[in-house]
Amino acid sequence: MVEEHPAVRPAGNDAAHAPLLRAEAISRRFGGVQALRDVSFDVDAGEIVGLIGPNGSGKSTCVNLLSGTIAPTGGRVLMSGAALGGARIERAVGHGIVRTFQATQVFAEFTALDNVLVGCHILYRSGPAAAALRSAGSRREEGELRAHALDCLAFVGIADRAQSVAGSMSAAEQRLLMIAVALAARPKVLLLDEPAAGMVAAERRALADVIRAMPARGTAVLLIEHHMGLIMQVCDRIVVLNFGQKIAEGTPAEIRANEAVVEAYLGTRHDDA
Repeated sequence: MVEEHPAVRPAGNDAAHAPLLRAEAISRRFGGVQALRDVSFDVDAGEIVGLIGPNGSGKSTCVNLLSGTIAPTGGRVLMSGAALGGARIERAVGHGIVRTFQATQVFAEFTALDNVLVGCHILYRSGPAAAALRSAGSRREEGELRAHALDCLAFVGIADRAQSVAGSMSAAEQRLLMIAVALAARPKVLLLDEPAAGMVAAERRALADVIRAMPARGTAVLLIEHHMGLIMQVCDRIVVLNFGQKIAEGTPAEIRANEAVVEAYLGTRHDDA
């Protein structure tokens, strides 16, 4: 049975048994507009969770709250039981939450490999002095991170474009590159914001394979996407928003059959329709 408007569950004190990522009654008001109201859901390790809803349903606001781009006006975001608190992107990334964006964001003049190496910056441990002096430890770390960056490119299927300037790559390749950059930080949870935008069917199938393989690499996924075929194909659970509130949560089969979801997307059914 599809869960609708569930009661908020306490975070608890045992982080070892807490969900990987929890949105706990998160709300956001912009002046007189309530963009999101008391939305709660979890993303557990090894899961791919979809977040869907009509335009204006609050999906982007929800992602911005989870990623620390903006602060909630109510509720809180927890990672492994620890409250992240406020608009703190660096805190979210430090806890293992990384996001991509609806619009492709890469350094067009950099090579694909250099773009991914930028994404590795959070993993660097050598200090500025060691890097400037080219110490043995610094050189070893650079080699390890370069291998990691190449592995990320191979994982998304564009290893052969490692030395290509990003601006010369196709739109679909640039979106895959953006995902590789996000994966470079070794996230525990990856927030994928409309990754299939502009892709044709064959490209979406390749993207689906990449997303399905992420949990095996230790990365859970929250997928925000308008393409329902992709959502239904890859997600374990789906959360549905409408007018800033959660209206349903369940498996793809449950969501497909849920009347409230159908009405949110298509309008109220009439006997003569």
